[in-house]
Amino acid sequence: MSAVKKIAVLTSGGDSQGMNAAVRAVVRSALFRGIEVYGVQRGYQGLINQDLRPMDLRSVGDIIQRGGTILQTARCKEFITPEGQQRGAEVLREQGIDGLVVIGGDGSYQGANKLSKLGIKTMGLPGTIDNDIPFTDFTIGFDTAVSIVVDAINKLRDTMTSHERSSVVEVMGRHCGDIALYAGLASGAEAILVPEVPFDIKDISLRMKDNFQKGKRHGIVVVAEGVGSGEEVAKNITEYSGIEPRVTVLGHIQRGGAPTHNDRILASRLADFAVQRLIEGDSAKGIGIVKGEFVATDIDKVVSTKKTFNLDLYNLALRLAQ
Repeated sequence: MSAVKKIAVLTSGGDSQGMNAAVRAVVRSALFRGIEVYGVQRGYQGLINQDLRPMDLRSVGDIIQRGGTILQTARCKEFITPEGQQRGAEVLREQGIDGLVVIGGDGSYQGANKLSKLGIKTMGLPGTIDNDIPFTDFTIGFDTAVSIVVDAINKLRDTMTSHERSSVVEVMGRHCGDIALYAGLASGAEAILVPEVPFDIKDISLRMKDNFQKGKRHGIVVVAEGVGSGEEVAKNITEYSGIEPRVTVLGHIQRGGAPTHNDRILASRLADFAVQRLIEGDSAKGIGIVKGEFVATDIDKVVSTKKTFNLDLYNLALRLAQ
């Protein structure tokens, strides 16, 4: 016997590629097991406003390849309050919904955690390009975002080499430098600036100058936005070295476009695992993948733990940046 009869799914916070694949998998996995599914429009705001609709197989047809989220997403200040959280739980009970799958980042997990304490069975799926959710090696959308950045750097390197110039590329990542780290390593950047690791911009600038004097024809510096703006970094490089880098801010382009096959598969597998855990009566869990194995970690633990930065990977990038 299933512990849930009717579940809902919502996407919250910043969108990420693969959210639609996750929604699709939640709906079809639940329907396959005889469970009714409702989609919540516009995240927790839609939940409070009772903006729910029944989902069937056709509701999620032709979406696995699309970026963004068909359920849309919105910030909801009201849901931060106890009154808003209580209202959300009441709406779910009024609809007879006994399980909720939340797809999003840290703030979304916080909301799921609050609802679980009000008696709603919840599961959190890590949907964020930043890869800043602990207890999962990768989040839904991260692989696509990194691919977008690498493609942009490849194109910038072509023109920088032609003109013998340097380029500063600012990427997303306020508190987590994983996009900068993975994209910088994959594209052979000369320097990667992330909020987790202190750096000396003067040393980086002088090293870039030395590289040009030794015959190098280009320079790429990848900057996570949590470090500061690309313009500030470029200004400092010019001050210490005389080099005048061109600045590219990739911004929200990192969230758009079709998800990679890796993100589609990850989203589908995590979503199916989340539905299975709800059926088994589990609740208040953050779903993740660690060393190839699916894990379900207490959301309390997830939201109170900082994601570990991969210093080994960062040091590898340093060794290879010659």
